[in-house]
Amino acid sequence: MADTTRKQVTGRAVPVPGNEIDTDRIIPARFMKGITFEGLEKHVFEDERVDEQGHSKNHPFDDPKYQGAAVLLVNKNFGCGSSREHAPQALMRWGVKAIIGESFAEIFFGNCITLGIPAVTVGEEVIKQLMTSVMDNPTQDVTVDVERSEIRYSGGVVPCSIHPGARKQWTEGSWDGTSILLSAKDDIRATAQRIPYVAGF
Repeated sequence: MADTTRKQVTGRAVPVPGNEIDTDRIIPARFMKGITFEGLEKHVFEDERVDEQGHSKNHPFDDPKYQGAAVLLVNKNFGCGSSREHAPQALMRWGVKAIIGESFAEIFFGNCITLGIPAVTVGEEVIKQLMTSVMDNPTQDVTVDVERSEIRYSGGVVPCSIHPGARKQWTEGSWDGTSILLSAKDDIRATAQRIPYVAGF
């Protein structure tokens, strides 16, 4: 069975500065008409990326040097606003596998847990240093080490804060309910065989 844990995420990073970036800015409501989350990555930060005439606003998500980034760097109260799961879904489908920020809106953070996206927090000065370092050297790898509660980048190693319950889920893979059921399939089958109306199926 594939490893579904999120003990560590390593990759290039993309900084998106700004406080109070809400879910409608992450994925505008008009792109949430589908019955699935497919294709949301095409419209992540849509209104931040292009103007009404379709011209680029030079958003980091359109900058060639950040393409393929796996770690998102943000500031305060990221993901505030509505509770829509579409926001972290759009980010994940774009390629984001971990988020480092000063703070996250509670429901957005909960959705990140459910999707297996480690969202860890650092202080204002640390995120400023991380963003500056990545802007100066966008090809560097940034590692979010969930097990050790630390971030490693070209500037060194810095501690990060991780919600203990979320840390447990990410390191054990228990955020992924399907994997939990699959790992327990033998116990589930044994229990089912003891139930008269299930036995034999």
